[in-house]
Amino acid sequence: MAQRFGGKYSPGGSTEGDERPRAEAFETARVDPAGARSNVLFVPGVVLLFTTITDGAFTMAAGLLGAAALTLAAWLLRDGLRAEAEYHSRKVARRPAIPRKIFASALTGFGAAFAVVAHAGAAQIIAPFIIGAVATVLHAAAFGIDPLKSKGMEGVDTFQQDRVARAVKEAESHLRGMQDAVKRAGDRQVEARVERFTDKARELLRVVEDDPRDLTAAKKYMGVYLLGARDAAVKFADIYARSRDTQARSDFMMLLTDLEESFGDKTQKLLLDNNTDLTVEIDVLRERLARDGVRR
Repeated sequence: MAQRFGGKYSPGGSTEGDERPRAEAFETARVDPAGARSNVLFVPGVVLLFTTITDGAFTMAAGLLGAAALTLAAWLLRDGLRAEAEYHSRKVARRPAIPRKIFASALTGFGAAFAVVAHAGAAQIIAPFIIGAVATVLHAAAFGIDPLKSKGMEGVDTFQQDRVARAVKEAESHLRGMQDAVKRAGDRQVEARVERFTDKARELLRVVEDDPRDLTAAKKYMGVYLLGARDAAVKFADIYARSRDTQARSDFMMLLTDLEESFGDKTQKLLLDNNTDLTVEIDVLRERLARDGVRR
């Protein structure tokens, strides 16, 4: 019977202090909300282009317009699905500024109409409108429309929310920079370790998004610390890719451990502070009720 061997120096093997339970590795796995179902919609535009490009000026022009509309629709749909997933993953979120999925449905209808014109000719007048309308409706039914209203924004200072959005965007760029940098090192365990720290850092970002008042307390973590972590990841990747320096690897892994613990502690502290604020509000309200003669 075949037997799989593994160890410290085997691909995917674990080193002391780096072990991560297999189940934990999948807990924070991220699935692309767009996936194959949106990527496959890039195919019709390519097919339309290649089937009309050599059939005369009118046919080629209609085919080019249809292919452009279908390709732009697929691109907007992919971004729209990702924006919608971000919207649903957060307790407080604004509606997408651009209704990408609605535009994608409309462009799909235009693309289908131009495809009919390209293959059936200009004599067809009603058919392109019918096919375009059907394609628009089917696309909207298959993928839905964008969220049309914000959620959890009641009583939220929009100016403060904008500050949080900018800070979170900057922090996310630092985290992506870390992930991109360590890929150059070619070490799967380091990549997995960075991914785990990224998940922990994003927990802090979600807490700040839920309560913008926490931004001041967490700003150093979201800016200075993450920028430093990204720079450290870049330098580590450059060194380790050239020399496979085990000491540099060990130092970087220890840094990630310290960062993860620090971000975790800060997240818990912010949550406790928020609970304390709630307790104070409840106590104040109860005292007012008691002064007004309302019994509990």
